[in-house]
Amino acid sequence: MIRNFLTVCLLVFSSQILQAQVPKPTIQQLQWHDMEFYLFAHFGPNTFTDKEWGEGTEKAELFNPTNLDCRQWCRVAKSAGAKGIIITAKHHDGFCLWPSKYSTHTVRESSWKNGKGDVLKELSAACREYGLKFGVYISPWDRNHPDYGTPQYNNVFVNMMKELFTNYGPIWELWWDGANGEGPNGKKQVYDWDQFKKTVKKLSPKTVIFSDVGPHIRWVGNERGIAGVTNWNTLDTAGFTAGAGAPTSDTLSNGNVNGKVWIPAECDVSIRPGWFYHKEEDDKVKTPEQLFNLYLKSVGRGATLLLNVPPDRRGLVHENDSVALVEFKNLRDRIFKTDLAVKAAVTLLAGDKKKPAAVVNDRNKNTFIEIADLKNESLHLHFKQPVTINTIVLKEFIKDGQSVKKFYVEVRSKDGQERFEATTIGHKRIITFPARLAEDIDIYFLESKRTVKISEVEVY
Repeated sequence: MIRNFLTVCLLVFSSQILQAQVPKPTIQQLQWHDMEFYLFAHFGPNTFTDKEWGEGTEKAELFNPTNLDCRQWCRVAKSAGAKGIIITAKHHDGFCLWPSKYSTHTVRESSWKNGKGDVLKELSAACREYGLKFGVYISPWDRNHPDYGTPQYNNVFVNMMKELFTNYGPIWELWWDGANGEGPNGKKQVYDWDQFKKTVKKLSPKTVIFSDVGPHIRWVGNERGIAGVTNWNTLDTAGFTAGAGAPTSDTLSNGNVNGKVWIPAECDVSIRPGWFYHKEEDDKVKTPEQLFNLYLKSVGRGATLLLNVPPDRRGLVHENDSVALVEFKNLRDRIFKTDLAVKAAVTLLAGDKKKPAAVVNDRNKNTFIEIADLKNESLHLHFKQPVTINTIVLKEFIKDGQSVKKFYVEVRSKDGQERFEATTIGHKRIITFPARLAEDIDIYFLESKRTVKISEVEVY
């Protein structure tokens, strides 16, 4: 009896240890996952020089967006269904879009508003007005600052971040570019990443930080806006750093199946060929259909989509970009307008036994069904009347981690059946296929790290 009791205690204790070791998202990361789609705004001297990477020697007077209207940016973002904007507060050229006390290469030295302007002040206020999250990109590389390449520069960078959080918060996401080149003295900087992270944690603990290796959000490994077909939200970061010391592109794209830390992927891509505005690209804006395809390969693979929409020299989002964004929103609205799954009877099949599983079509992300016996259990959706479908969406209950390694969906009707396979799910997996009739949909989970928890199934 004592031996049996000890065995039970050991099993329970082991289970608790295993559960504690499962990487899970923080509250802030869960909120970030739900953002799904938001905008990047590359803006600065490069906008006026037609460069992509400024050299740091450009005269500050060049920056002069005479019709700057950050409220217009926010109106466009809202019309596009984006939930936030991340601004390049300081790119590699070192030019600050706010009047920093720690640089002489800022809007204060520009012609814009006679040096009295502050882009961050205007954008942060506009984001609050329109209910958008405000994010900041700040490159540690600085091709203008005289202290770059010396230990003192790390303090300069820390002080700049203090200005950002003190004067323009709350900042929802902080974007660290890992680029590390030479400064005006010909030296490269040894970045004090630990000091940088401690600074943000102290000033704004709810801010999520992006870099190649997080600590909260990772780069997807490419600038095409595409996540890996297999995309784990977990990553191993020991021994890696942002920039040249980052994991391989494939690893960043796919994550690590048994990664020890929850660091999900963000997919960045520009609506134009370049990242900054160039007039010659006005007719090269991605079409709504191209943007939707990127949405499927980013958000539809469990990542988020960070779409760059660079303001032009007026300080406005160009008309061509705006039209494409609105049509992109209309396209998504049409496709995802009616969730047919709410009309289906959903059951968990286990051999000959059936168990109601309405929690997966109740539109509540906080409810879920558990599938523990992969060989014998599956989800089944039945429609009283056949429906025409071409899209199925699955969501895991990622609050408890990510589990599914491989699954397939079988769509059946009197016209026959068709099988669609996929790997990971995570926050959201969107499966698309040519339109066909469906009377029944079966979902089989072939491989998983642990008990599968599905929060939602949607059908369009």
